[in-house]
Amino acid sequence: MCLAFPAKIISIKDSLATVERSGVKRDASLMLLPDAKVGDFVLIHAGFAMQIVDEEESIQRDEILGAINV
Repeated sequence: MCLAFPAKIISIKDSLATVERSGVKRDASLMLLPDAKVGDFVLIHAGFAMQIVDEEESIQRDEILGAINV
């Protein structure tokens, strides 16, 4: 099963973003989303930002993931 999780971009250097989700920070490539900017919420899969989502969708996805204990 493949799973993408929502995270907020908190900084960008070149094509690498630092994203945060639930207080955990990690790096993610922006090669597939060159227009993403600090403050955007993105779906992360396998170390890549795959899609920009709005904050409400990010919250809804977090609630669903929490309900299934992922």
